[in-house]
Amino acid sequence: MPRKLPFRVVHVSGQDDGYKAIELNTHSPLTRGWQASKFCLYPQELVVQLDARSRLRKIQILSHQFLVATKIEFYVGEVPEDLVLSADNAKYTRLGYVSLSDNEKTAFKSRELKSVHVDAIGQYLKLVVHKNHVNKHNLYNQVGVIAVNVIGDVITRPTDLTDDYYSDPILAKKLEYMDNDENQIRPDYISPLDDLAFDMYQDPEIANIIRKLEKKKQDAVLRERFDNAKKLKTAILDLQKVGEKLGKYDVEKRQAIENEDYDTAKLKKVQMEEYRLQIYRDLRLGELLGTMPSSEQQHVDLEPIRDPTPSRLSHLSPRTPPRSPPPRTPYDERPLPAIKKPPAVTEEEEQPVVESGGGGGITGEPEPMSEKDLREASAAVDVFGEPLVAKAYSKTWSYREDALLAVYKQMSEMSTSASKDEVKSALKGAVYLCKRAIRDKVYAVFKAGLHLLKMLLTEYIPKHRLGKSDIVHTVELVITELFNKAADTAARNRDDAKNFTREMANFPEVRPTNVVPHESLKPIKMTLAPRPGQSRVEIVEMLYKSLGIKGNTGMTIDNIMNFCVVALGHTAGEVRDVSERIIRTLYKENPGDRQTIKDHLPPDDERTRKNTMYRQLFEYFDKVDGKPSKSDVKRQKAEEESRKQEEIEALQNQLQQLRSMAAGKQPVDENVLKTESKKPTKKVLNKSKPKPKEDDDTSVYNMDHICIFCEEHNPSFTEDGLDLHYWKHCPMLKRCTNCKQVVEIASYTDHLLTECEAKGNYAKCPQCSEAIPKSEYAQHIADKSCKASEPDKNHCPLCHQNISAGEDGWKKHLMGKDGCKQNPRRLLALNKQPPQGQSKGRAGTKGGVGRGKKR
Repeated sequence: MPRKLPFRVVHVSGQDDGYKAIELNTHSPLTRGWQASKFCLYPQELVVQLDARSRLRKIQILSHQFLVATKIEFYVGEVPEDLVLSADNAKYTRLGYVSLSDNEKTAFKSRELKSVHVDAIGQYLKLVVHKNHVNKHNLYNQVGVIAVNVIGDVITRPTDLTDDYYSDPILAKKLEYMDNDENQIRPDYISPLDDLAFDMYQDPEIANIIRKLEKKKQDAVLRERFDNAKKLKTAILDLQKVGEKLGKYDVEKRQAIENEDYDTAKLKKVQMEEYRLQIYRDLRLGELLGTMPSSEQQHVDLEPIRDPTPSRLSHLSPRTPPRSPPPRTPYDERPLPAIKKPPAVTEEEEQPVVESGGGGGITGEPEPMSEKDLREASAAVDVFGEPLVAKAYSKTWSYREDALLAVYKQMSEMSTSASKDEVKSALKGAVYLCKRAIRDKVYAVFKAGLHLLKMLLTEYIPKHRLGKSDIVHTVELVITELFNKAADTAARNRDDAKNFTREMANFPEVRPTNVVPHESLKPIKMTLAPRPGQSRVEIVEMLYKSLGIKGNTGMTIDNIMNFCVVALGHTAGEVRDVSERIIRTLYKENPGDRQTIKDHLPPDDERTRKNTMYRQLFEYFDKVDGKPSKSDVKRQKAEEESRKQEEIEALQNQLQQLRSMAAGKQPVDENVLKTESKKPTKKVLNKSKPKPKEDDDTSVYNMDHICIFCEEHNPSFTEDGLDLHYWKHCPMLKRCTNCKQVVEIASYTDHLLTECEAKGNYAKCPQCSEAIPKSEYAQHIADKSCKASEPDKNHCPLCHQNISAGEDGWKKHLMGKDGCKQNPRRLLALNKQPPQGQSKGRAGTKGGVGRGKKR
């Protein structure tokens, strides 16, 4: 059963000094709550850690009265088994969000409590609090959360992840007796005592006592000690009023302390102590809690059940006695006098249902029937007689059950030689009694009615060769009652009614008529209450699984979809959920009818997908079809476009100087391309030189479509094409792991030590001359395992090897077949072979640019 889950705040993005996030760990009338820092940046984040991995069922947020956020998002987090348990290692899943009112209608005096029902598993809950509503009271654009409450189940074993609550037969038996109690102990039942509103306005000591009494009340009900349960219930109701009053006094006392009005604060304290003790005596709290036998209730010591505090009588003032409630009248527990007439049964009692015609005779004298009842039951009286029908109308449930068993016997023994009129009249009277029995609140009578109805449909009608019209009429008379019973408050009544409806549809005489699917698939009304609506769609789901749509089953894609589409518009989420589940099952199990299913739904477009239910449905269709969902495609496309745009912008900014230098518009910047062997290539053009002919292939001006670093010639090397080549493919370049700039591999070490925005994190090794992270520098020096650099050679920062000196040495190493194994772009360059006979020409062209000594 879901309960309040303890937690603690483990992360907060910001907080006001007077309203720290630790305030959220406890709930009481004095809780101040959390407030964001003044003029903070949004969104703000709060992460709470539960004591154990749990299944969350309900999240509650109590907002500040004028520091109101516009929206709060919820994320649940789990830590993979191979990682340390911490909020940083948690993988978060978004649950959704709630929007908060600007609170203007309440003049910014009321706090808004938001409750969100969820179903998620994890140990961390993250709240993302968005920007505030602007109002005249919120001077610093802050947001505030007074309290957070999490309700769910702690997961202690694998079965806690399922909803199989009734696996324990003993517990299930006890729960059946609780079905009609106003405080039902259901597996999904959330106690009002776990609600946030309870703790925030109740005195903490009173709240603790109420929880103890509630537990004793539930135990008394399970033990069927109803007098004791009633006494505890009354005490709980009285204590709730007392707790709210004491909580109000406590707030007034704190306000007096803040105003330094210590006389008022002392008076409030005395009033609280005297009022508390007087109430404890009047309620005989020691007796209720079991801490004192009833014979000693005149001297109750309440201190053991309360928090240790200084003496509560040391500050009593005779001039300021608090008002005490009037003395309570003790419960009268004398035995009730005997009564002559058998009382009406108010408790369901388990009785065996006779499976054959034996037993169940007409004995005893039930109360006589009224004139109205006689007119109503005339069809049954004409067949079975008034004495038997009077038993069916009796206030004593055992008489009603006996009447049904007697009818069962008479109908099963009826001779086949009887006339058709007699047979049909008997069927009419028996069906009338079946309808009444299905409505009966006593489980034994209800089961006897189902037993009789089954015999009529499977034995009586075939035996007397009644026609299809009689079968249809019989089912139509009782199916409405079965639908109503399927929405009963008692779980076993609901289950039996739904299961019998499914079985009835498969009876040999009933199945060919298709009357059960026809009646079940009639569209529900939007005004239908949630529980009846849910039971109807669950019956349709059961019929589909039992009958299918192949053959003459009365169930087709069209009539099921017509029913489900209407149910999708119901106001109750439980109805929509089951209907959506049916549609998903239909779509998955019937590939040939998928387009027909879609035709019954709104068009799959952006407008429809704004509805969460339809978006999830269409995304499921895409998944079944093996296609990525539109939301996934849209998100991936947006991410790809954003990433591409960022890369292009970064590359354009970085290579702007390269293009300017290639055009001779500005001198070489040593920070752009820094290496001794390539310095001559940076001064690409000299405007003072005469311009040669256009067809001179060796001209220093003929540099179009050529990479100035790797000398690759490619027609796609336009301005943008070269940017992409430098950014991703050129084997002589790489992106810095820190600042993401594109630099030459030959100058990568110098870049890390002198140019990079993270240069303060690196130091130069005196042996290998590489840039080593300072966090690893001491260990690197101590190991002495690096390869020492040689003065007459180049040292590769990728593979840490010494290579041939000069630019040719770098090219051979970074682009050659047997070159650097740590250069991921080398193999790509090797696969791009230049056209036959043009390799030397390109090299010559490049060499002529600024390498006169090589020519």
